[in-house]
Amino acid sequence: MARRYDTNDATDRATGLREAASAVRRGELVVLPTDTVYGIGADAFSSEAVADLLAAKGRGRNMPTPVLIGSPNTLHGLVTNFSEMAWELIDAFWPGALTLVAKHQPSLQWDLGDTRGTVAVRMPLHPVAIELLTEVGPMAVSSANLTGHPSPETCDAAQDMLGDSVSVYLDGGPTPGIVPSSIVDVSRDVPVLLREGAISADELRKVVPDLEVAN
Repeated sequence: MARRYDTNDATDRATGLREAASAVRRGELVVLPTDTVYGIGADAFSSEAVADLLAAKGRGRNMPTPVLIGSPNTLHGLVTNFSEMAWELIDAFWPGALTLVAKHQPSLQWDLGDTRGTVAVRMPLHPVAIELLTEVGPMAVSSANLTGHPSPETCDAAQDMLGDSVSVYLDGGPTPGIVPSSIVDVSRDVPVLLREGAISADELRKVVPDLEVAN
């Protein structure tokens, strides 16, 4: 039976974060609020947990799961060949709705799907998410919906779709909106905007003028 905690209540929040962290460490799934929509998350380094996450969503390995982190410093252990331009984007837009696609460290023992040597990583601007990520480390997190259904702005919507496939639900109230993060590929010499979301190409070009836009 899934457990649910109201993170707007101080006592419930403390208990919920403790239970969510324990669940992640056991290889179970949790739902958490972010600055875009609710996400379903698992330990990024547990291949079984990530496989369970994809199964809960009805999603294939051809759509790898992004990774959320609680601090930019965490990147040093996750990515390689990270450019100065990439760090400038982080300085300007993290925490926030910017996902960066970078080459991951080849030594990492994880399986996020068919990533082809890259990882999509983001630091969300949400205190509950940051607190959980700081406690457990990098998490594989995708929108908390069944594939093909709308991304949930409320915990109710997430729970209606995912039910008992998730161990712990952290209810932070409605999220700010359904506009997804913008995705920039920084694994190449010139950064490429793969998806324009909450941050426009014009805003990004103020930091990296050479930004290209994918067709």
